[in-house]
Amino acid sequence: MNRSVQIQSIAIFVLLIIAFGVWHAALREDRKGILTVSFLDVGQGDAIFIDAPSGRQVLIDGGKGRAVLRQLSRVMPWYDRSIDVVVATHPDADHIGGLPDVLKRYRVERVFYSSVDDDGSDQRAFVDALEEEVRGGAEKLIARRGQILDLGGGAYVEILFPDRSVPDIETNTGSIIVRLVYGETAFMLTGDSPQSIEKYLVPLDGSTTLTTSANGLKANVLKVGHHGSKTSSSPLFVGFVSPEYAVFSRGCDNSYGHPHPEVVAIFERFEIPTLDTCKDGLITFVSDGIAVHRK
Repeated sequence: MNRSVQIQSIAIFVLLIIAFGVWHAALREDRKGILTVSFLDVGQGDAIFIDAPSGRQVLIDGGKGRAVLRQLSRVMPWYDRSIDVVVATHPDADHIGGLPDVLKRYRVERVFYSSVDDDGSDQRAFVDALEEEVRGGAEKLIARRGQILDLGGGAYVEILFPDRSVPDIETNTGSIIVRLVYGETAFMLTGDSPQSIEKYLVPLDGSTTLTTSANGLKANVLKVGHHGSKTSSSPLFVGFVSPEYAVFSRGCDNSYGHPHPEVVAIFERFEIPTLDTCKDGLITFVSDGIAVHRK
């Protein structure tokens, strides 16, 4: 085989690889009207990845350390280096500890965070990484009740709490609570919010929502508050949410004893099936806007 034929063969091979990559990317980008929500296995912490029918992506919290990067590589295409929105629910290490690495690795359009103040090293690292992202064109916003994040394709995120500036309160109490809605389905994501805040939301949203007249707490899936600590998951709140599934995001053999037996008993009493990132690893749900199924 002469040199010109070799060059032509190599060129054709490269073009085929490129064509395959474009074809594969196009298939991956076509969500076919499906919303995907993944509870990432980041050990003792929270990290939730949302892939909307429009293709817009949201990451809520990042766990602690670099585990979130490994998990994101499982739910995002290898070529994707952008996340539309990052939400930092509150400045505890097991929620924002991994976000500086995320902000360095991915281009982020908007970052929502709680106004809770904290002077710990993890918060300082997050703020430094956030400011660098802002210099690159990202928008930072303090989360406040009433904000609606339109994800396109009929999916949106509504912020239920905080409903005021909360710089001086305990970090868990100032946690951001969001409800992800797609068609007739919803996901309730509460960070580490305690029972006092859960009960506070019941009269506000139990009979009305920010956008409809239906029960604004109802959800198909509930991310169990504070990894299953007994400080969260009041029976009143769980009853109003009335989920089909509940998810514990926690590490195995954690020193806190999560999930607490009292919390486990609450979900058993309501006959709500529970999933656990410790036992089940990465947990993914899909919604077509009518029903939610585990993937």
